[in-house]
Amino acid sequence: MTSTLLYHHLLLLVILLLHAPLCPAAGGSWSLLLPSIGISAMHMQLLPNDRVVMYDRTDFGISNISLPNGKCRPNSTDCSAHSVEYDVGSNTIRPLMVLTNVWCSSGTLMPDGSLVQTGGWADGYRRVRIYKSCATCDWQEIPNGLNQQRWYATNHLLPDGRQIIIGGRQAFNYEFYPKMSATENSPSFPFLVQTNDPNVENNLYPFVFLYPDGNLFVFANNRAILFDYSKNQVVKTYPTMPGGQPRNYPSTGSAVLLPLRMKKGVAESVEVLVCGGAPKGAFANANNGRFDGALDTCGRIRISDPNPQWVMETMPLARVMGDMLLLPNGHVLIINGASAGVAGWELGRNPVLSPVTYRPDNQIGSRFEVQNPSTKPRVYHSTVVLLRDGRVLVGGSNPHDKYVFTNVLYPTELSLEAFSPSYLDPSSSSSRPRILSPKTKTKIRYGKQITVTFMVSGPVDLNSVAVTMVSPSFNTHSFSMNQRLLVLDSANSTKALGRSTYRVGVTAPPSGNFAPTGHYLLYVVHKEIPSSGIWVRMQR
Repeated sequence: MTSTLLYHHLLLLVILLLHAPLCPAAGGSWSLLLPSIGISAMHMQLLPNDRVVMYDRTDFGISNISLPNGKCRPNSTDCSAHSVEYDVGSNTIRPLMVLTNVWCSSGTLMPDGSLVQTGGWADGYRRVRIYKSCATCDWQEIPNGLNQQRWYATNHLLPDGRQIIIGGRQAFNYEFYPKMSATENSPSFPFLVQTNDPNVENNLYPFVFLYPDGNLFVFANNRAILFDYSKNQVVKTYPTMPGGQPRNYPSTGSAVLLPLRMKKGVAESVEVLVCGGAPKGAFANANNGRFDGALDTCGRIRISDPNPQWVMETMPLARVMGDMLLLPNGHVLIINGASAGVAGWELGRNPVLSPVTYRPDNQIGSRFEVQNPSTKPRVYHSTVVLLRDGRVLVGGSNPHDKYVFTNVLYPTELSLEAFSPSYLDPSSSSSRPRILSPKTKTKIRYGKQITVTFMVSGPVDLNSVAVTMVSPSFNTHSFSMNQRLLVLDSANSTKALGRSTYRVGVTAPPSGNFAPTGHYLLYVVHKEIPSSGIWVRMQR
């Protein structure tokens, strides 16, 4: 009798398990856009015509895409392209020609919509390259456009429309472009000397963000300062991140300036989030064949507080060489990278295929959510940018000093993918806004009112509507330069105009300290679901 009861209990349990709903899948979906773009996208920038410039380096060898019309680089037998322009709308690639080595360089989208890229390696150390997109346009190069050699530097657009170029290998200084005069110098920056670990560095590609008072927040290695670049003065020194572990190249983590929520002309708070990296000693160990586990911690600091302190959080997945990207709804996407080793040739192991989202407004302990995985490792030299439609463009990955496709752990990756966050799921379509006005390419003046009209097919919560403005960032080596997102002040002004049509009034940022002049993507967000963006141009 007992065995019969046990049998029936087991049978019932099996039936229940077979009919039980599966655990809910993680969010987001992946799609392969192109199996090969011909190069490995080591650097990436979205342009205000919905095209994306990508490039790797000129000494990888012959790429898999030829320059047009039989062209070759001057003084070279290499007739292949090492830069391409990707047209998002047509999902096509056009080869471009860089004349000098752009390896491990940096750049900024300028107010006129051109990409100004600086530095590189060898013959590219002091080059400035300009790309203004059109159907037949190509790179233009300025020899000796920089005062100093810039390799692994960080750039940031400034309120006056120039860009600042900070650091680089053995470059403990900074400079500006364009120059105000031919005699403009490169002021020394002792902070880069202080944060440089001997024989390792751990402070290349420093994390730089424009603070709303016009100064720069600069994080290198494991600590940060607020820096007045105009006077070459440290305004504030922040505490070292607890644990003291390095977060910059080659112990590469990533960082974002969290969304700036505007209210009556000021940001309610200013916070920075730094995640991932590799522990002390990991670089030397990796070079000796021992691959230390990546860091699984993030540090978050409210730099607008009178006495800022780091608050540490734990990610669900440890990650080195990961990218952090601001999504239109204010969430942070953490994507790409590995779970062991460091940045460098052949020095990373165990790719992390699953992205993670971070919700800054949730309580600690409920901010991270693991997303659906890709099938393609994206380790050293992988890239990511936000597209206007809310998808995330993912490319690159080449941990080798040449193009290598066989007999290695992680072959050179030439493909281009898109990650679609869960807000793009068809199930959210009835809640997704569609902007009716203003039209794309609208010019916006500081401090002025903007009226945004939009449609939503389903029910609308008027208290759950926001308007965000996102800068298109330059991405390389796990850092998105110039990245910022503003939640514009709407003063709860959302109103219904008629069936499915609504209007919200917002105030533009008050000055270039909050949003430097130039191009931005503007979104309407409803219940954390963003519209497709429109391009707007901030101007005085």
